[in-house]
Amino acid sequence: MTVLYKLETFEGPLDLLLHLIDKAEIDIQQIPISTITEQYMQYLHSLQELELEVTSEFLVMAATLLAIKSKLLLPKPPVMDMDEYDFYEEEEPDPREDLIRRLTEYRKYKSIAGLLHEKEHERGRIYIREPDDLASFLPEEDSNPVEGLHVADLVSALQRALMRVDRKPIVARIRRDEISVRDRMRELEGALRGAGPGGRILFSSVLNERMYRQEIVVTFLAVLELMKMKQVSCYQDRLFDDIVMEWRGETASNGFADVEVDY
Repeated sequence: MTVLYKLETFEGPLDLLLHLIDKAEIDIQQIPISTITEQYMQYLHSLQELELEVTSEFLVMAATLLAIKSKLLLPKPPVMDMDEYDFYEEEEPDPREDLIRRLTEYRKYKSIAGLLHEKEHERGRIYIREPDDLASFLPEEDSNPVEGLHVADLVSALQRALMRVDRKPIVARIRRDEISVRDRMRELEGALRGAGPGGRILFSSVLNERMYRQEIVVTFLAVLELMKMKQVSCYQDRLFDDIVMEWRGETASNGFADVEVDY
């Protein structure tokens, strides 16, 4: 024959004391310490008989109950006549007062926790529909001729090109530009068309170390203008790789005659 033991679990010693008080239908302000202490100790003994671990907080509460019980069992001092003495000795506070206060606060918080648990249960029964995908209603964007190429890539390429230029002594002089942006556009078109099928060349191939700073800037402006006209597309095969220029237009060399370049 198998004997089964079923013990209720409590969150702490105050929870156990409150359960014993409610079970006995006792007013929390008039706790019979002797009865409650005996029931509390019986619960601890049942745990030990089942070889269950008793936490230290339960043992501390047991010592507190025994201390209160012992104070209540001590004889009270005799009542003295107030007329015979000029002093008045205050009565000792009830040793149960602190325990009653803690039990009252615990009952209040436990009641609030029960209400929150009910709210959580009610909220858990509410199901919200997943948001719809509205991507199909977004307006279609025009294709970007420089998609995949960031402005920082062009700036980085410009910086690398300027660093390759030999530092020349700074001489204050005034001279006319030897080449315009429009002429440089024609030169780039010729280089792309002469590169064979596909018309691809590396951006670094149109620059050389003998170029002045002004010539490098004009070359960049010509590439940007060709990209703006959708005649040339630029891309990189890998991150930080050289920029590849590819011819996409069919404009003849004299097709840039009417192009206005504002630089």
